[in-house]
Amino acid sequence: MLLAAGIPPAGRRSRLTWKQFLAAHAETLVAADFFSVDTIFFKRLYVLIYVHLAMRGLDRELHRRTDRSLDDSAGSNLSWKLDEQGIELNVVLHDRDKKFAPKADAVFRAEGARVVLTPIRAPLANAYAERWIGSCRQECLDWMLVLNQRHLEAILLGESERDARREAGPSARRVLSPPTRRRGA
Repeated sequence: MLLAAGIPPAGRRSRLTWKQFLAAHAETLVAADFFSVDTIFFKRLYVLIYVHLAMRGLDRELHRRTDRSLDDSAGSNLSWKLDEQGIELNVVLHDRDKKFAPKADAVFRAEGARVVLTPIRAPLANAYAERWIGSCRQECLDWMLVLNQRHLEAILLGESERDARREAGPSARRVLSPPTRRRGA
């Protein structure tokens, strides 16, 4: 009777595909991921990124080591930044990596957000963060030698600004600034 009326069985009725879920929650969803960068002095730096899906805005934290305390403050910082921008955070998406501190998830839950863990061995589930990391590596980090944490911060700042200009469209890419005046001229 239900099938004749065009109503699918109950198990399929409320199921969204992953693409539909991301599109439905893009305004309030933040994807998070870690990646590491090795310096020329054989130090490993860890970068924690948060990507807001609707704005494609990026927030990043750099750390020298991975331990449970490294992203405790990162969750609070992100919550404050999104609150200042007037963005309501409902869903935080990240993989099941042990580098993510449970305290950071607790901060998001206290703000009323739901923490969604991606399925095991499904890198496309966190495609927004993975794509930013991949393009950052391919277009920037694979071509540069990183000296230290400060140098990496400058590189990532330039990369995120370039990425924002690319997202803004071709008219934003043509914005030119006037030349600086020389002293004594």
